[in-house]
Amino acid sequence: MAIVKMKRVRLIALAKDRDALLSELLHVGCVEVREPEEALSEGGALLHRDASALSEAKGDLTQLQHAIEVLGKYAPRKKSLFTQRAQIGEAELLDGNARRAALAKAETINGHARTIGQLNTREARVHADRLALEPWSGCDVPLEQKGTAKAELLLGAVPNTVDFDALAGALAEAAGAADVRRLSGDREQQYLEVIVHKDCRQEALDALRSFGFSFAQLKDLTGTAQENIRALGRELDEIAAQRNKEVEAIAAMGSCVDELKTGLDRVEQVIATESAKERLLTGGSILYLEGWASAPEIPELERALAKFDCAYELTEPAEEEYPQVPVQLRNGRLIRSLNMVTEMYALPAYGSIDPNPLIAPFFILFYGMMMADMGYGLIMMILSAVIMKKSKPNGATMKYMIPLMGLCGISTFIWGAVTGGFFGDFIPQLISLINPESTFALPALFSPVDDALSVMVGSLVLGVVQIFTGMAVSMYKQIKRGEVMAALCNEGAWYLVFILAGAAALTGKVMPCVIAILAVLLLTQGYGKKGILGKLVGIGGSLYNNLTGYFSDILSYSRLMALMLAGAVIAQVFNTLGAMTGFVPLFILISLIGNALNFALNILGCYVHDMRLQCLEFFGRFYEDGGKPFRPLNINTQYVDIVKK
Repeated sequence: MAIVKMKRVRLIALAKDRDALLSELLHVGCVEVREPEEALSEGGALLHRDASALSEAKGDLTQLQHAIEVLGKYAPRKKSLFTQRAQIGEAELLDGNARRAALAKAETINGHARTIGQLNTREARVHADRLALEPWSGCDVPLEQKGTAKAELLLGAVPNTVDFDALAGALAEAAGAADVRRLSGDREQQYLEVIVHKDCRQEALDALRSFGFSFAQLKDLTGTAQENIRALGRELDEIAAQRNKEVEAIAAMGSCVDELKTGLDRVEQVIATESAKERLLTGGSILYLEGWASAPEIPELERALAKFDCAYELTEPAEEEYPQVPVQLRNGRLIRSLNMVTEMYALPAYGSIDPNPLIAPFFILFYGMMMADMGYGLIMMILSAVIMKKSKPNGATMKYMIPLMGLCGISTFIWGAVTGGFFGDFIPQLISLINPESTFALPALFSPVDDALSVMVGSLVLGVVQIFTGMAVSMYKQIKRGEVMAALCNEGAWYLVFILAGAAALTGKVMPCVIAILAVLLLTQGYGKKGILGKLVGIGGSLYNNLTGYFSDILSYSRLMALMLAGAVIAQVFNTLGAMTGFVPLFILISLIGNALNFALNILGCYVHDMRLQCLEFFGRFYEDGGKPFRPLNINTQYVDIVKK
């Protein structure tokens, strides 16, 4: 079906049916509710945006997400490589009581997590207080004791670079009735206890400050430093015990993670519905809805709307509205895997051509040609089949990527059979290692190593075929728009040029073909230009742009040969390195490691280069991007699959 046809929907219904109507649209899943700016401006004071509980629903979503993260941290579960999503019915997914139960459990879990956070903050504060007291642990005087009637106790610190003996001498000289003791020290400071007669306090302080003395910043504590340190240690133990209780409480709820994930999917449906509510207009007793509906589901939509007292119209979009029409791609099983490739580039504009049916054979063919190994192809096919069967991926990317990997694996296996590659030359090397006199070799039509020039020529021919396909599509679009002469003078003329060049190469009659080519170019490349000078400039510009453009575009397909050759050579190098050991188990180990690295490198590299050929060399000839994705109000889940009943 390619690009799905859309129809504009305008609907007026009773306001009391709002929730039931949106629930029905959610079930049908084919209507994108849009912002009715035009109706809002025309309605003036009669219509206004409908209220919704979207912010509350987003808060619920955040709460569930945080609870799942907390369980993942404190009650982790062993993850399976192939985990299937739970299957539930639509009515069960939309069960409000189950959603509220999940939210209540999420609140309990988050409450424990908040308590743990508070305990961690308190622990950090107590730990900091304890560290601050450690340097003064040698002071056996209660910290609240500031001195006696005649003497004063000073606690402070000086930089670690200070000479303590020099400081003590200076203090004794400035204030005879003073005594200083070094309690402790670290890399930055020395911690001092100073007892000075109150009559000499100022002189002592002046002497100390000359050495960078600063008073200790201790809180209003009672008891000695050691007593306070022991009390803080007991408090840290209490905090640790309380935190362990909270962690155990969270761990006890570890089995709730599936319920929370299902609850998250339930809240996602609420968010989708509430978002749609914000796009509705209401005038008190009525509501107005505007949007787009996919044409194939129109009969189902009409059956759903027949349940309500409402008036609606479905109209075809005018051509000037095409930029606003959302785009949905819908293809068969073989082609829909390529939707991922197209969407990574850009969606096609509405009313244009879906490129997926065109790029599917080229993308799969080129990928297999670049990988070209039966062993790699088998791995890709097996991985794709196992993942699709065991985990049934349904994500926006994985549901396309995994089947695409399987299709590319088939192509890779076929090209590997054509070139005789099975993990490079693994089998011949293994047999030769077991029996040195063996000359066994896998059958092959050609070898990328021995027939590199032929492979390059074949790559360029395939490039010409794809470029010709793109030119044909471009001509079709121009002719469909009524631009017949433009199509004939542009792509049509260059078709003829390539045909004449091929005829010259095959028949050897170069001069007649060259004359015919020049005549074709002179007659066609000035089309659309005014005046003789304009036509001459147009001919010159067209010749330069097209000759250099086509040459560089076709030459870029040599990467098909380059990657095929590189993959085969790397595999052979590792196989040869393993064979040099003369020991079969070691040969197998080295070969497997090398081929694993080669496979990992090529599975991504071939994809990137294949994408480049499609997006730059192919799409540039006919593709119109700029499509907006179709986002209908439908059931979209992350953790569960809906069972259709």
